[in-house]
Amino acid sequence: MKQLDIKLNEHFAGKVVRKDLTTLVKGNAIVPTYVLEYLLGQYCATDDDVTIVLGVETVKNILAQHFVHRDEAQIVKSTIREKGSHRIIDKVSVRLNDQKDQYEASFANLGLKGIPIADSIIKEHQKLLSGGVWCILTLGYFSSDEKGTVPWLIESIKPIQVSNIDINEYKEARKQFTKEEWIDVLMQTIGLNPEEFTFRSKILQLTRLVPFVENNYNLIELGPKGTGKSHIFSEMSPHGILISGGEVSKAKLFVNNSSGDIGLVGYWDVVAYDEFAGKTKRIDRGLVDIMKNYMANKSFSRGTEVYGASASMVFVGNTDHSVPYMLKHSDLFDALPKDYYDTAFLDRIHAYLPGWEVQKLRNEMFTSDYGFIVDYLAEILKDLRKEDRTKEYSSFFELSDSITTRDKTSIEKTFAGLAKIIYPHGDMAEEDVKELLDFAIESRKRVKQELQKMDETFEEVDFSYTNKRNEEIFTVETLEILEYATPKPKGSKEEMVNINPSQETKTEIKLDRKQKIIRDNQTGISFDRLFGAYLMGATKITVTDPYIRLPYQLRNFMELAKLISEKKDPEVEVTLHLNTSNNEEYIEGAKEAFQQMIYSLETVGILFTYEFDDYIHDRSIVLDNGWKIILGRGLDIWSKTGGWYDINEYVQEKRLCKACEVTFVKSE
Repeated sequence: MKQLDIKLNEHFAGKVVRKDLTTLVKGNAIVPTYVLEYLLGQYCATDDDVTIVLGVETVKNILAQHFVHRDEAQIVKSTIREKGSHRIIDKVSVRLNDQKDQYEASFANLGLKGIPIADSIIKEHQKLLSGGVWCILTLGYFSSDEKGTVPWLIESIKPIQVSNIDINEYKEARKQFTKEEWIDVLMQTIGLNPEEFTFRSKILQLTRLVPFVENNYNLIELGPKGTGKSHIFSEMSPHGILISGGEVSKAKLFVNNSSGDIGLVGYWDVVAYDEFAGKTKRIDRGLVDIMKNYMANKSFSRGTEVYGASASMVFVGNTDHSVPYMLKHSDLFDALPKDYYDTAFLDRIHAYLPGWEVQKLRNEMFTSDYGFIVDYLAEILKDLRKEDRTKEYSSFFELSDSITTRDKTSIEKTFAGLAKIIYPHGDMAEEDVKELLDFAIESRKRVKQELQKMDETFEEVDFSYTNKRNEEIFTVETLEILEYATPKPKGSKEEMVNINPSQETKTEIKLDRKQKIIRDNQTGISFDRLFGAYLMGATKITVTDPYIRLPYQLRNFMELAKLISEKKDPEVEVTLHLNTSNNEEYIEGAKEAFQQMIYSLETVGILFTYEFDDYIHDRSIVLDNGWKIILGRGLDIWSKTGGWYDINEYVQEKRLCKACEVTFVKSE
């Protein structure tokens, strides 16, 4: 067991579960993760292997005996009839039959409808009235000769959700973890392997939790298919509901004028719209108007009544085009239905999550380590909705005066939500606050920039802020603008070099001393674009990087060697020397790889040598043309690709980067 799992079991004993167990027990049961982990939490919330094995078998038996599969509904009904009563697990929804003046339950998988249910149960569990709730219940059967009598009787019912949490205990235990450890715990809790994600990618995933922890938070995420956009909203909490964007009505969402019943926003903390995009979808324009009012004012009116609610709104959908295409030819809201392609509606969005940055999920991206029982975390997040942390950044920073009230509210809500998720104990250093504030500003700026493209009456906003301690001003830019905009060249001392000395007509470009900051998930970066020009004219190159041993690291080195072969004069030999380190596990494989490189590179005029030094820590490329390139992460600047059949494996510019700095210095 790895150290983080040990630590998690120590401080949250009984509240964590091994995440691969969910797959082990699920079988063919079509049931949310929080239901399965509720059961696993009863029997497997431990690190004892024997207890886990026994617990998994117990949960499997419970599902086999009590979970209602739709194709076995008649068998379950027969069992209830023969036994008189039987315990089942099913999704139950309730409606009021005003003609009979009684509440009646319907069972999603069992197929029963119109089953009377006691008023006292509805008073205790009002969500049964809207959308349905997964429950463990005992259903009885009593036959009667009396005409019209329903033979089915709900003897007992318990919604599947953790009932008791201690928020102060949770906050105290959080203090035992570093920021990085806690983020990894949360990633494992939602089922993901943190080792496969950059820091920014982790924040993108955790931002999907903000609607659960922040009241009246409006989030949109548009991106390619297969990135798990809707998973959290359908699987991870009994307080959220996922509905198809095409199945929304005024009555279902807000209030039914005929019956007076409050809709989904009155019962759920989060209402998420799946498949929200699609230009040809037909939308009720009246619904859009009500949503605009609700998203801005936390209230809605139907008829003469005005209602308030705290449900957050989430919109997820697929984009139709690549990001560069949208930035050049349309905008990032391009895929939305016509009636939602409304600047007044979109201005209510607090944050736009860039779904194109989220990698498509692969097997190795899922975790088998420990995380919180998701229902436990769901209850914690619900409790944290009561707290207001929107102004905590103001101890260190002040937003620009040009930021409008709506923009400021959006930034503050995103900041507060992430602060509750990552720092529930409230202990945040200045750099921690800046990290979240930068992300919150970027998330709102993405909305505002697109609104300005759609409607020129939206004025440009200065999304900057000032450090109160030293008056330093910070400006935040969205990552896609950094990637695809053409920056004006800056420089201090500059030189002219030939971009290809083998050509008779030589093109010159400028080189300068500078520092290049690469952000997490940035694309469009290649060795050539980063430092290709600095290799020109060099005949002796020394690369120092302690980590050239794993397959993708060896690939990176060979890609550097390929670039050197392209930049050098064909008639000149170049010596390439590698200083690296290694260990017993990888050293033989590395030696074999390097030996093959020696023979291979010789054919293109590169004389390759290497040495192992276990004490090196620096990462750099030193060139005999006077330049030194200091590599913050060495050559390992990209996240893993999807493998041989992923185009990112072959095109550096398509790969997602890890955050790092590259510094160019020149000897006098």
